[in-house]
Amino acid sequence: MTIQTVITDVCAVIGVTAPPTSVFANINNNRTLFELIALANEMAQRIAYESREWGRLKAAVTFPGDGVTAAFPLPSNFKRMLLTTNVWRSTSNLQPMVFHPDTDEWLQRRAANYADAWGEWTIYGGNIHIWPVMGVGVTARFPYLDKNCIALTSGGYGDRFLADTDTFVLNERLLKLGMIWQWKANKGSPYAEDMANFETALAIVAGADSPAPIIAGSRPLSMAVRTAYPFPLPTPGGP
Repeated sequence: MTIQTVITDVCAVIGVTAPPTSVFANINNNRTLFELIALANEMAQRIAYESREWGRLKAAVTFPGDGVTAAFPLPSNFKRMLLTTNVWRSTSNLQPMVFHPDTDEWLQRRAANYADAWGEWTIYGGNIHIWPVMGVGVTARFPYLDKNCIALTSGGYGDRFLADTDTFVLNERLLKLGMIWQWKANKGSPYAEDMANFETALAIVAGADSPAPIIAGSRPLSMAVRTAYPFPLPTPGGP
């Protein structure tokens, strides 16, 4: 579903005239279309990065050591680290490198020539810094979140809609429902039901984006979970 199709569907619900041919060709002369494109970009960003870490937007990168380089530029599509990200050195598959969030502490450790046995890393200045320097044949890898949630007609991916035929890489219905409730909220119209529709759809799509959880107990809470231990759980101090 292209962004023009999404906006046409949104217009049918919010009660404004849909673009006759092109959204972007008329955007400079139509305040409504300008607002709808701005809203589409905002809602796409919210869904992509503020609701969950979608599998579609997860990526990974590997940096090779050369015995000299200690700072590596972050990928051009880097949004942020995943919430559970570790940086793994190829010389250790059991213990990740130690993260130092405080840049001052990082510099102090370099000045004192301290180094953790598993390696250390931090991020500043658009680079990931790794110490000790990785030798030839040694690599460091980590997962991150891709900042580009729009498939561009012109080729590649970006973080904003630029043409009528650009598409959202995630669920387009979520984008449509999100735009509907936020448009009504922006204009002072009742929007509670529309927001509830969006949140319900988001919960269903997000739930399908990750494997079913596993529980310990005799009965699963729903068909979406599996039983890991189908017997009564032992009690503290019991047999």
